[in-house]
Amino acid sequence: MSDKIYFNTSKKFNLRRSLVNVGTRVHHKIAPKHARKIARQLLLTPVRSKPKNPEPKGLVKGVVKSAHGDLTTYTLGSGPLWVLNHGWSGTANQFFPLMEFMAQSGFTALAYDQPAHGTSGGAYGHIPAFVQGLEAILDSVDEVDGIIAHSMGTASTVECKHQKAVDCPLLLIAPVLEYLENLFGSVKRSGYSMKLFEEVVEEVSSEYHYPIHTIDPYGKLKLRAHATVIVHDEGDRFTSFDVSKRAAGEMEKVTLVSTKGLGHGRIMKSDQVKQNFVELARR
Repeated sequence: MSDKIYFNTSKKFNLRRSLVNVGTRVHHKIAPKHARKIARQLLLTPVRSKPKNPEPKGLVKGVVKSAHGDLTTYTLGSGPLWVLNHGWSGTANQFFPLMEFMAQSGFTALAYDQPAHGTSGGAYGHIPAFVQGLEAILDSVDEVDGIIAHSMGTASTVECKHQKAVDCPLLLIAPVLEYLENLFGSVKRSGYSMKLFEEVVEEVSSEYHYPIHTIDPYGKLKLRAHATVIVHDEGDRFTSFDVSKRAAGEMEKVTLVSTKGLGHGRIMKSDQVKQNFVELARR
């Protein structure tokens, strides 16, 4: 259900959206505590996507402990290590074609399922969980040469303050750089009660000591000293290409590679991503 909220980009009138708005506002007014409980389950529970790509030969599975449960890891190749961080309702499986290419190019690719995603533990997904999931992965390895991230994984990567994340180049695929605008805009378009949503956000922020107003991937990207390459499709319906274009124009360390016809998902295994990974990794 959460996918239908976060990935709904239509601005046209919709009867279902109007009914959702009325229903959630009434529920919140009559039974606020129960409404918040249901809202948390609805808004913070990602879809556990089924694997679409076959496992590459030689793939090694593992487990890393985190504050949100056991995280399933997938490692392939040998050589300098790059970590791969998927997006909302995604899985490490989406990276398998890219990981195979990376291994063939002389690198180690380490992908993992974020909390509440894939086969990892955890009940809820949100920025604090994504950031802490990445931190747990970074703690489990000695050195990291770079990080590749997709969609919401890009926001959590740029937000991450772990030294290994700060001191490496980034390859961001279809990034969410204006995270709060994207999040609140998506929920508003769904028709869901914004007052109820804001209360859930405040609960999560307080629980994990992660104030919502501090989330600013765009601003934090400006402060990075290492190179960042963004690969983004001009027709992406879920994350803004124009924001990526603006970032590349304003930030000296950021380079934008644009694509056409690949959308938000297919771009992950595109030739443009593979080629720019090699160029970035060998700088």
